[in-house]
Amino acid sequence: MDTPLGKIPTTDGLDTEGLEVDEADMKELLRVDSEGWKAEIPSIKEHYATFGDKLPAGLNEELGELEKRLS
Repeated sequence: MDTPLGKIPTTDGLDTEGLEVDEADMKELLRVDSEGWKAEIPSIKEHYATFGDKLPAGLNEELGELEKRLS
């Protein structure tokens, strides 16, 4: 399943044989908290800023793309 964070398995896409996990719990485990991730973006940017010019440009680009996908 596609999510703003990338691909994750569906609840029926995982072999849970032998596990005592009901479907509701599995859905929660695989849920992407988009609002929570949006709230974390500023702190990630703040952390990245501590690296200055040493931060690989690709990390900022990926963070920008993530921010777009979450919007």
